[in-house]
Parts: sequence; C-alpha cells; structure tokens
Amino acid sequence: MKESEGKNIRNIAVMGHSGAGKTAFIEAALFKAGVTDRWGKASEGNTVCDYDNEEIKRQMSVNCTVAPFEWKTAKIGDTKVNLIDTPGYFDFVGDVKSALKVADSVLIVINGKEGVEVGAEFAWQYATEQNKPKMIFVNNMDDADVSFRNTLTLIKDKFGTSVAPFHVPTRENGHLTGYVNIVSGKAYTVKGETEMEVPIPDKYVASYERYHDMLTEAAAMSDDELLEKYLGGETITDDEMRGALKEGVKKGAIVPVYGGCAAGGFAIRSIMDAVLKYLPSPVDVGDAETPCDAAAPASLQVFKTIADQYVGKISLFKVMSGVVEPEMSLFNPSSGETERIGKLYVVCGKKQTEVPKLCAGDIGAVRKMPSLKTGDTLCDKDNPIEFERIAFPKPKLSMAIRPMAKGDEEKINAGLMRLMEEDPTFTVEQNPLTGQTILSGAGEQHLDVICSKLKSKFGIGVDLVVPKVAYRETIKKTVTVQGKHKKQSGGHGQYGDVWIEFSPSGEEGLIFETRVVGGAVPKNYFPAVEKGLNDCMNEGVLGGFPVTGIKAVLTDGSYHPVDSSEMAFKIAASIAFKDGCTKANPVLLEPIGTLVVTMPSKKMGDIIGDLNKRRGRILEMSEIGGSKARVSAEVPMSEMARYAIDLRSMTKGRGDFELEFARYEEVPQASVAKILADKNR
Repeated sequence: MKESEGKNIRNIAVMGHSGAGKTAFIEAALFKAGVTDRWGKASEGNTVCDYDNEEIKRQMSVNCTVAPFEWKTAKIGDTKVNLIDTPGYFDFVGDVKSALKVADSVLIVINGKEGVEVGAEFAWQYATEQNKPKMIFVNNMDDADVSFRNTLTLIKDKFGTSVAPFHVPTRENGHLTGYVNIVSGKAYTVKGETEMEVPIPDKYVASYERYHDMLTEAAAMSDDELLEKYLGGETITDDEMRGALKEGVKKGAIVPVYGGCAAGGFAIRSIMDAVLKYLPSPVDVGDAETPCDAAAPASLQVFKTIADQYVGKISLFKVMSGVVEPEMSLFNPSSGETERIGKLYVVCGKKQTEVPKLCAGDIGAVRKMPSLKTGDTLCDKDNPIEFERIAFPKPKLSMAIRPMAKGDEEKINAGLMRLMEEDPTFTVEQNPLTGQTILSGAGEQHLDVICSKLKSKFGIGVDLVVPKVAYRETIKKTVTVQGKHKKQSGGHGQYGDVWIEFSPSGEEGLIFETRVVGGAVPKNYFPAVEKGLNDCMNEGVLGGFPVTGIKAVLTDGSYHPVDSSEMAFKIAASIAFKDGCTKANPVLLEPIGTLVVTMPSKKMGDIIGDLNKRRGRILEMSEIGGSKARVSAEVPMSEMARYAIDLRSMTKGRGDFELEFARYEEVPQASVAKILADKNR
C-alpha cells in the first residue's frame, strides 16, 4: 500500500452496539477493496479484525483494530481508508476511547432488527462530546421485517433533526433490490458487484421527494448564501448542494443515514463512496496548533499497545504532523527521553506490513519500544508538543484475585503488569487492611478476559472472589482496667503491672498518653506499654478486625526491680487492652461511600428503591437534562460489591456511577451478627 497524503486519508471509527454488524461491515469493505479474497465471519472465527483468541472464543470484538485499504473512485481518486473496528460491549469502552482519539469521524452501525440500542446511543454521545462528524449505517436491511422508514424515525426521535437519509434501500416482493440516492435523485438495482441505474420505482417516488426536500433544507441551513437562495425560491444546483452537505457533515449539523446489509455486502460500495465524499480527511479537521501538514516537524501519538507473545510489544500510533521514517529519533515529553524509531509498519488486523515512511494523518505501528506507553507523544525535540492523553473511564467493578496454585502470587503480579501495558483501563492494588490483591475493571466480561489472558499467555490459573470488607472496631465508653503479668519460673521471673484508661478518641489509630505519678511505672517501660497496645490494634475483640479511634492513658501500675522487663510490660498492656475493649462497649465500624448515579429519568424510582434496600441514605435527586437524572447517596461499601452489574441490569446499560470512600460508621446492630457469622465461617 503506497503512502498517502493527509487529504487522501480517511480515519473512521466504526462504532455501535455489540452484534450490530461493525466487524461484518469492515469485512465486506476489505473484500470489496480487494484486500482479502475471502469473506470472514465472526461465527467462524476467521475475520480480519477479531483475530485475538478471546475475540474468537467470545465471537465479539474486545480490542480496537485497524483495517486499512485503498478505495478507488473515478470522481475522488484513490483514497486510503483506515477503518477502526471498536468493541460494542460496555466493558471494553477503553478501546472505543482509544479509537476515537485518532479517528477523524465516526460510522455508527445500527442493527435494523433491534433499532437504536444503548451501544449506538453511547457511540453518538462519545462522538458528539469529541466533535467528531458522524454517519449512520442501518444494517440487516435484507430482513423483510426491517423497515428503513421506521428505523429512521427511531433514529431521529433519539438523535434529533440533524439525522438525514442520503439513500433509501428499495425492495421487491420483500427482497432488497437496490437503492435510491436522495442526493443525486438516481435509483440503482444491485446484483452482486453490478449496480445499474434505473428509474426511481413508483412506490418510492413520494419517499424520495420528501427526503430530497429534507436534504435540500438541511443543506441550505448550513450555508448562509444557499439559505438566501432557498428562501427566495431559487434552485440550488447539485454541486452547491453536495458542497453544503459536506460542510454540514463536517460541522456535525448533518448526519447522513444509509441502509444496507453488511453480511451480504449489499450497498457497501455506494456507502464507501459516500464515506470518501462526505466524511472529512485529517487535513479537514486538523487544528491550528498542530495542522495535519507533511511539511511540518514530525509528531505522533500512541493510541493502542499490543503485547504480542511472538514479536513483543507493538505500539499503534497516528502521525499527527510531518513524516515519520525508520531510524528517526523523536522526543518523548512524558519521560523526557529521546526514542529511536525502528522499522515502520501498517497493520491490518494481525498482519503487519513494513513501510518506508508514514505521512501526517496516517496510522501505523512500531515494534519493541518498551518505554513507549499508550497515550504518549513523540515529537521533534526542537519543536516540542504533548498531545492530550486519552481519557479512560475509571474501573467500576472490583474483585479479589487469588491463585489456583500456591506460590503463584508473584507470577500473577508480573502477568498483570504485562497485561496493563495493552489495557490501561484496569487497576491492581494490594488492600493493606484485608491482605487481598484487588483487580478492578469495567465489568464482569472485562475481568473475565483479563483472567483468561493470564491463563493463556502466562499459564497462571486464578479465581475471582468478592473482596472482603475492611471492617474496623472501636469503643464507645470510657473504662479503666488493670493489666497484670506475673510469672515465676526458676531464676528471674516476669512482672509487669499497668492501669490504663481507655476512651473513644474520634481519631484514626491509637493515641497514647501517660499520667503516671511517683514512678509507679518507670519511664523506660512507657515505650513497651505503647508497643504492646499498638500490637493489639491489629485485632479487635468482636470479630478480630483492626481497631481504631482509641485513646489509652497509662495512669498507674507497679514494677519489680528484678523481674520487670519490656516484654513483661508489653504483655501486661495487651491484657489491659483486651479487657478494656471488652468492657468499653465495643462496636463494629463499616466503610461508607459517597455514590453518584446517573441514569435515565424514568429509572430514578427503581434506583432509589434499590439504594434503600442497600441501606443507602439519599442526599440529593435532580434532573440534569437530556432525559437524564442524577441521585447522590451515602451507602455502605459492603452493599456495593456487585453494583456495577446490578445497575447495568436495571438501566439496560444506560446507567453510570461513581463511588468514593467517605468515612467509617457504626454498623447497625441488626447486621452485626451476620457479619461476625460470615467472618467465622
């Protein structure tokens, strides 16, 4: 594949709900572009983009994957297209964000059988947030029960009046036969690879006229001069209309809609021609700070890392400016180091093809640059720039990970560190209070994929279990107790005697003070008493949980000039601690989190009802626009282990939440017995 200038490149993220047909669309485009000689299917595990073992096993996209090809048209000329296949399942939204970072536009695939699913809603939302021009492809139009008109109505109801049909599929006796191009006013029949112009079928004339008027108005609204002509009743020429439509698409004011069948390849050629005609090039959307200019100093940004067990680390990047060539030295502002580029490649699925250079706007890859991370910028040292990093979502589901085989703990950590190179959306941390290793990700599927990769790539079997809750213990009243340790056994004995006042402090940990008079306990034993108390703070008297919020004052005691020792006073202090905590009304504390839930407004009642069942306290409820609502609450962390899964189920994937630890509170008495029973199982 020859190098292309920015104006002859299209970088398009293909997005939508899982199962809508994104991978199938790309497979059809690759076949019709002559890149492949077979038509892969996800069900057979032989598609170009879903080549990872996890994707083949699950029959769905897990990673974003680049599929480049040249598309030849008589009017526009040869154009390099980089289609970026993205996951449609919520757990892998990190790769969607990666793809969006380098895409110049978005093609949203909608399953005509299912209508506008939540994955399409999120695709629209993400693209709109990043000001990416959009196009919509309604798939599965070969199904006789799928109505393009009805689906278009659903799309407009959901996304607004910017949506406009650029062509309409035609049927005879329930079978797809062709389409009407609304822009040109021409109709075509499609048979295999042959498209033949025909008169617009009578039953589609009215639809064509209605949609053409809609498009004409949309074009006029995007250009002041055309609007004046339109309002004045003057005729808008085809060239004026196409130019205005392209500008409207670029601005996001117009979103073209096409219909076809990805699995059968129906109308893929006309849609790809439209992609080149209406969606912008990197030059069209480049910003003033870093224009997509091959003559400018070189710069690039890494958007995806692949940890290949055979060829090593592969870094996928987009050339933001200039020309990148092998053996070039570029500066990494994140690390402050200069990196030497090795061989350059373009990737198509798992296939890597070496190229002599890559120009501004294009997407490529380098191998074996271990210090290069996802999101990093490489640039000319004399013209430093650092591009904004990819905003990955925070993990929502946390589970404790444990090895199936003893002694694999270190291997687990090493394997997870390797996997984090290619997936920065999950985290691993050691909980010092419970001693568990906590793996946090977007959801069940995400964590399951990580564990599956640990097994397949590193031979490490692991289980995921619900994390232990970091309960604590404290006391509620003040008591003074004696702790006395006396032991006699030939030679020197052991003697330590202390009187300690225990009271609630309201602060973290242990506060130790002394009020001993008359030398009842020598000062040199004070540190031993404090050490004995601190050692006891790790295990309380109720359920063996760590203790906090205690003030201990050494008030009196006694000693023996021969038998007393630091060890004896440590033991005496521990005796006093256990007796004092038992008598000072010990209570259990639980972590409380601050929760903010965003959901469709109609689901607010369900969410509030569910939070009440979780012992939550509602703090605030509000409507935030766009048929969305927000609820703030305080809720025990013990009730939130599976909230990511439950919220997704309640809202059909449309809900989101943030949860942060706030403080510890006393556990209601009704829940204490169950917690202690579970602890002792």
